[in-house]
Amino acid sequence: MNETRAMTVSAPQRGAPRILVVEDESALSLLLAYNLEAEGFLVERVERGDEAELRLEESVPDLVILDWMLPGVSGLEICRRLRARDATRTLPVIMLTARGEEGERVRGLSVGADDYVVKPFSVPELMARVRALLRRSRPERVATKLSAGDIELDRETRRVRRGGRDIHLGPTEFRLLEYLMEKPGRVFARSQLLDSVWGFSVEIDERTVDVHIGRLRKALAKATETDPIRTVRGAGYSFDETFGRA
Repeated sequence: MNETRAMTVSAPQRGAPRILVVEDESALSLLLAYNLEAEGFLVERVERGDEAELRLEESVPDLVILDWMLPGVSGLEICRRLRARDATRTLPVIMLTARGEEGERVRGLSVGADDYVVKPFSVPELMARVRALLRRSRPERVATKLSAGDIELDRETRRVRRGGRDIHLGPTEFRLLEYLMEKPGRVFARSQLLDSVWGFSVEIDERTVDVHIGRLRKALAKATETDPIRTVRGAGYSFDETFGRA
């Protein structure tokens, strides 16, 4: 690609937007992951279309960078299938391809890709497209502050307040609250929370989620305050979408 960054990449924070890179050229896949992590994103890479489909069935990321030509299943077909599923109908997709003809671009966009980037491309330009697409499609993932009722979470200062008091949370409880507040009302299974808050490769018991949810509840709800976290028996947890409403 045209440009790379000469810099030290710090580890992205858990709870950052998650991006799946589906690219069978290993060097390009590594380059994209390096630059995305430098921007603060969590990145997972797969090199086959069938592997990508399995991963997307297990957990839906915030954005997919998808190569057109892939072994197993083509990127074009993956995009078509994503748009046919309710869970991924609105998932942002940037398609990469060596095909620059107008007809091919139209074909890629017609199956549901949100953006279309022709190789070779400028890496900083692609990073700008990723940020712009996330701002449009997932504003809650890039907003500085999240709020619901009398609870406010500030991503920059890593502070949480309820009413007039500071709420002191450990790093894991902060990430849990952040993730739940991004999608009020949506129920997350323990396995989904483990993937999104602890990370793709962490192998810990799902009951660990219960322990940290308990700590979060204890910190958030004092005395007669309403607990904003809802337990859905047999399914998981959600941030109550009615919290703070009259």
